[in-house]
Amino acid sequence: MSATAPNTPSRGSRVLPSIIFMSRWLQVPLYLGLIVAQGLYVYLFLKEVWHLVTTIGTLNETTVMLSVLGLIDVVMISNLLIMVIIGGYETFVSRLGIEGHPDEPEWLDHVNAGVLKVKLSMALISISSIHLLKTFIDTDNRSSTSIMWQVAIHLSFLVSAIAMAWVDRLTSQSHLASAAAVAASGDKPH
Repeated sequence: MSATAPNTPSRGSRVLPSIIFMSRWLQVPLYLGLIVAQGLYVYLFLKEVWHLVTTIGTLNETTVMLSVLGLIDVVMISNLLIMVIIGGYETFVSRLGIEGHPDEPEWLDHVNAGVLKVKLSMALISISSIHLLKTFIDTDNRSSTSIMWQVAIHLSFLVSAIAMAWVDRLTSQSHLASAAAVAASGDKPH
């Protein structure tokens, strides 16, 4: 009689799943690279603020508005980076272990791949909106074709985000319904 239970996998059959599971750590350099990119955006932001402050007397209202929209754009891209870095690491690599920390982002406690995709798509729409607003303010320096393409791209981002949110909602409702059915039957989920 064997010392191992009949359903216990042998040591050899556990090696491949362990290697596959450990491969998630290969993403760590990617997230560290995004942190470096975040630092570069901070540098660009400070450089643009300095330029705006030192040249404010020579700038007209439209130029100031475009500069401020550029700053907002950098902040929104930075927010996007933070969502990808923190949410991606937490979802795909390892828990951060910051539960109960006073600075824990509110959205982190319910983040999963679906929520992260929807949040990222909303951030992309916001960034696209800023670019579109900059284009509308500065239409004299843009061709009609360029403006049309920017509007079309923005609308495609919008439609994609709505589709992703709808699919995420359908799958979460399906998951809740199956969990409720399992709870009603008294079985444990598999």
